[in-house]
Amino acid sequence: MKFSEQWLREWVQPNVNTQELADQLTMAGLEIDGTEAVAGEFSGVVVGLVTAREQHPDADKLSVCQVTDGTETFQIVCGAANVREGLKVPMAKIGAVLPGDFKIKKAKLRGVESFGMLCAEAELGLAESSDGLMELPESAPVGEDIRTYLNLNDAIIDVDLTPNRGDCLSIAGLAREVGVLNKCAVTVPAIPSVAAEVDDVITIDVQASAACPRYLGRIIKGINVAAPTPLWMVEKLRRGGVRSIDAVVDITNYVLLELGQPMHAFDLAHIQGGICVRMSQPEEQLTLLDGQEITLNPDVLVIADQQKALAMAGVMGGEGSGVNSNTQDVLLEAAFFQPLAIAGRARAYGLHTDSSHRFERGVDFNMPRMAMERATALLLSICGGQPGPIVEQSSADALPTLTSIVLRKARIEQVLGLPMVETEVEDILTRLGLTVGAHEQGWLVTPPSYRFDIAIEADLIEELARIYGYNRLPVRTPAAATPLAKRPESTLSMQDLRRALIARGLNEAITYSFVEPQAQKRLDPEVDALALLNPISADMSVMRTNLWAGLASAAAYNVKRQQPRVRLFETGLRFVPSASGLQQIPTLAMLITGARLPQSWSAEPAACDFYDLKGDFESVLVRTGMQAEITFSRGSHPALHPGQSAQIEKNGAIIGHMGALHPSVQKSLGFKQAVFVLQVDLDAIRDVNVPSFADLSKYPEMRRDLALLVAHDVSVDQVFTGIKEAAGDHLCKLNLFDVYVGKGIDSDRKSLALGLTWQHPSRTLTDEEVNSSVAAVLSHLEKQVGATLRG
Repeated sequence: MKFSEQWLREWVQPNVNTQELADQLTMAGLEIDGTEAVAGEFSGVVVGLVTAREQHPDADKLSVCQVTDGTETFQIVCGAANVREGLKVPMAKIGAVLPGDFKIKKAKLRGVESFGMLCAEAELGLAESSDGLMELPESAPVGEDIRTYLNLNDAIIDVDLTPNRGDCLSIAGLAREVGVLNKCAVTVPAIPSVAAEVDDVITIDVQASAACPRYLGRIIKGINVAAPTPLWMVEKLRRGGVRSIDAVVDITNYVLLELGQPMHAFDLAHIQGGICVRMSQPEEQLTLLDGQEITLNPDVLVIADQQKALAMAGVMGGEGSGVNSNTQDVLLEAAFFQPLAIAGRARAYGLHTDSSHRFERGVDFNMPRMAMERATALLLSICGGQPGPIVEQSSADALPTLTSIVLRKARIEQVLGLPMVETEVEDILTRLGLTVGAHEQGWLVTPPSYRFDIAIEADLIEELARIYGYNRLPVRTPAAATPLAKRPESTLSMQDLRRALIARGLNEAITYSFVEPQAQKRLDPEVDALALLNPISADMSVMRTNLWAGLASAAAYNVKRQQPRVRLFETGLRFVPSASGLQQIPTLAMLITGARLPQSWSAEPAACDFYDLKGDFESVLVRTGMQAEITFSRGSHPALHPGQSAQIEKNGAIIGHMGALHPSVQKSLGFKQAVFVLQVDLDAIRDVNVPSFADLSKYPEMRRDLALLVAHDVSVDQVFTGIKEAAGDHLCKLNLFDVYVGKGIDSDRKSLALGLTWQHPSRTLTDEEVNSSVAAVLSHLEKQVGATLRG
């Protein structure tokens, strides 16, 4: 928000200069982005009166003017189209210096001497561009220095407010802050009640009282809409970043900047029946003041008459009911809208207005009547007219309530690190406009209606710190007992999990929980993702139901930038809707694509595959000692290749999936190379089988190698399970060291070469015992999976 320093000093007079004022506000939490002069540096420019104008004899677009400064008349050649006799303009006399160190000298233009220059706003640094000379009011005193007349020895201060400080989006709010910081009085302009001169009223029906708890309207008849806006108001608006439009609109904008209350003026002739504050109807249309025609969403609050919507409440008025050059009677509106009823509504249509900016953050719910009186007085003084009585509709139950907060003296010292004198606490809170009462633990404090950001004790302590001065708070090292947290051995720490994967050459990624809907649907089509009500952007509008969308996007970004070998992992939450509510499931996800190893002279180039990803994941399982409990079996997932996918199980329960992306999914995500992904529930793989000591056997191992023929559809895991069931208690090692398919065996079978090792802890096993175990294994496997001994 931009504001004029001079306007602020009309309300409060701190004994500080501009920079000190900016520093004060910044240290109080109202950050100043910058200050700038309201006009360029110039001198020697006065108010001039054009007493005569003639056409230049040798130039069609030049005029020869006689201009007086009240004591002397000068001949000045001017090229502006709007120069005319009787016009009052800024006149730079010979010797004047304009912005950019441009000195005015006697000149000759097309053979005619010129003794000065008539100026436009841009030439004085008052605007970026100008269409003609700056026209001054008829009341401008001829000969007066233009800097003095326009009060140009002023600064524009740009303050960047946090969303909770909507109370400072006005001169009144900033003046309160400056007054408190400097312990000086705030002079509030007198705003008397304006008596009604006519009995005209309008009916107001507030159907959406929860969204609009207070609505005020007032008819003013017989205004002169063509009356010019006073220069002092135009300048204050300009310095506040608001363009002058017409007197009626300028007045409502002036009240907005001065008091922080958005207002609107309707052309009474275009209102049918009365005012109705309601939610929009299905497919209801509205043409806004900027000419944009929109279809209103069902959650949009509107101001309507008995036939149509007139305005988007708290955002922008409608074109059909706005004030125009034919307006004679107006209806002034001032209301309080609940912030949640306005938040996001403007943004949904690509709008951002001064009104929506304030209503979204909150305005003083007791301000509408004062603002109505202020706007009425200004309108009558500038445009004339006859006011009617104020009509108000309020819903006490829906209005915010002023809740008292207990402020504990001990808590102040605990948070701020210093004891504050009771009188100082009471003085600061009272100067802030809060009502302070006694309480057994400290104080009972009630915030005023304009401080809607103060709700809990911490807010009060923050106010004390701001006004006392953050730079005055003591700096000391916190003292606290900091025992080392216990790290249970039975749970794999996230640090160890990350180290294991990084050691395998993977890079940790952190992606957004918000993802693009189409990408999410491709990777998890069977789950409907939770859509955000107010997304950052269209491609971040749903919550992820798996972590693959973010990893795939990151990988595709890298591949497109000449980084074809990508190995990523991420740990985070996925958000899965269910009958019991939204489940937030901690998850580990991995993605690999490209070459198995970095390019090197020592290894042949080869693409990564399913088993590379499986090996990376098993490196984590090794850390937990749970290899026996976690198994991989054939499984399907709609986003994975049907022939290269597996489901991950723990004790029979599915905890994840892995495999190659389905070719159609891979293509849609922008990959031209195979991509392998894995996702598993994080909590299911963090249990650690804590190692315990066992005596090492001093007796020799006995090994037997078996070559078994099994059908193609028999998995190695089934064979391993059968061997463990039949081999006895002393089987200590079991491994697969070869798989053969081809010449010498049936086409529908494969050969598995297995190594079985037995060892007894207290004696040497005999050949007969081992042979017996082998026979039991072969018999059991033949029954279970139809396995036979090869050869």
